[in-house]
Order: sequence, then C-alpha cells, then structure tokens
Amino acid sequence: MNRLKRNTSNWSRWLHIYLSMFSFIILLFFAVTGITLNHTEWFADQQSTKNIKGIIKANWVTIKDTAKIPKLDIVEYLRNTHAIKGAVGEFSIDDYQCAISFNGAGYTADVFINRGDASYEVIETRTGIWGVMNDLHKGRDAGKTWGWLIDASAVLMVLVSMTGLIMLFFLKKKRVSGILIMVLGGLISYLVYRIFVP
Repeated sequence: MNRLKRNTSNWSRWLHIYLSMFSFIILLFFAVTGITLNHTEWFADQQSTKNIKGIIKANWVTIKDTAKIPKLDIVEYLRNTHAIKGAVGEFSIDDYQCAISFNGAGYTADVFINRGDASYEVIETRTGIWGVMNDLHKGRDAGKTWGWLIDASAVLMVLVSMTGLIMLFFLKKKRVSGILIMVLGGLISYLVYRIFVP
C-alpha cells in the first residue's frame, strides 16, 4: 500500500509539472484573453473599416440563370484582387444582387455585387490584434483545427487541476487547509453567481 501511495505521489507530481509546462503558453493565452474578453471596450479604437469599390466580369452575374453564376471564380477574384481572407460564410443571390460574407478571427468582409452592372462594394472590418485573440479564445471563425486545440487545452486544464489535487492529498501538513481553500473558492464563485448574475 505504501508503495502504491509513493508511486501515485510521484506520478501525480511528474504529470503536474510537465503537463503544466507543456500547456503553459496556451493556458496563459486563455487566461489573458479571458480578461480582455470581459473588457472589449479597452480595444474599441483598434477597429478599422475600409470600403472598396470595383467591377467584375459582367457575364459572371448578369446571366439570368442564377445556378450558372460561377461562385468560386467570383470568390477567388475578390481574394486575389483585394487580399480578402477568412472563410466564406454565406453567398446569397437574388434578382438584384449577390451578397458574400467572409469571416475570420478579428476580421469580416461583406461584398455586395450589383447584378445589373457588375459593380461591387467590399466593406472590410478588422478588429486589431486583441480582436483576433478574443475571437480565438471563443473559437469564432477560427476553423475546426483551432477548435480541437481549445478542446485539448481544456483537457490539459482538467489534468493539471486533478494532478494538483492528488498531490495535495499527499501533503499532510497542507491537506486540510488546501481543501478548505478549494471549497471556499468554489463557494465564493457560487455566491457571486447566485447574488450578482441576473
């Protein structure tokens, strides 16, 4: 039994240290952006909007059969001509215009193409580096791979927390006070929720 305790203590310490170091940067990122998300007004002056106008090939949009409108060609033309980034969120077509939205972390571009004369307007909005980081924190418009990284960092947080808790049980002098502080932290969080959250 003593050997099992010693092995558990050693493994929990080893895992806690190295998982903490491995995940340090990403956990720090989510901690810092947790604060900046709560105070987006600090970075409101970083947002910039640009309007661009142009004309595309008329035969792309003036044809009556909307199914024949070459969406991919239009999207690639806009990307290459104006360095538009982000994923295509929507490409809608009605009798009078085509509307395309591009979305990325800290970035949007909305394009409106007049089907009558093939003229278009691009409204591009950038929210600055903190806007990018806040969107990455939320996983908004960041793609599936970034979403997997968010999931992995959450699993690492759980493992770091659990290995820290296991380590606490092997520290006789600090076990009771540590558990009391943990319970107190949970209680304060619950009370803040119950009293102050509408």
